Amino acid sequence: MQTILIKGKNRLSCEAFFQLLHKTPVIPALKTMNGLDKVLAGNSGIVFTLFGDIVTIPGIVKKIKGAGKSALVHIDLIDGLTSRDIAVDFLAENTEADGIISTKGNLISRAKACGLLTVQRFFVLDSMALINIEKHFAQDCSDAVEVLPGVMPKIIRKISSLTKKPIIAGGLISDREDIQAALEAGAISVSSSNISLL
Repeated sequence: MQTILIKGKNRLSCEAFFQLLHKTPVIPALKTMNGLDKVLAGNSGIVFTLFGDIVTIPGIVKKIKGAGKSALVHIDLIDGLTSRDIAVDFLAENTEADGIISTKGNLISRAKACGLLTVQRFFVLDSMALINIEKHFAQDCSDAVEVLPGVMPKIIRKISSLTKKPIIAGGLISDREDIQAALEAGAISVSSSNISLL
């Protein structure tokens, strides 16, 4: 796995991240410590961390990285962090995280400036959300896009036609058929908190 040295920390390069996405059809999205050991013993090279707080997140990320996995932290879900640039600075300086996941454009921009990988998360709730996603691609600086819910192959196909960025489908993925449908529609990977699907 190709890493780059940023601020004294080995982090996954963008090119290596794309290669890893191609090899990782299902990305574990951990919401609690339950299942972490199983995920770390598994084959997935990427782990999305959707839990923790300002005190525990450095240790959680260290455990993931210690198992040879790439760690992306959903910064919006970490207790004690705000939606301001300083939250990204905290993760960059105090953890070994390879990157962040966020719905907030300002955090994505700051993470890129800090040398972190970025996944912009979009909730597609209606046609206006789809229009807003399309507008966003004109100024977007994220490395990849996560679309929720991930059980909408037609929408994934549409978003795939709007961007060359890797698309990750997430949310409401409940079985192998959901995974297959998302991948066939243009998603490069699927994120799931359902450990049985890994």
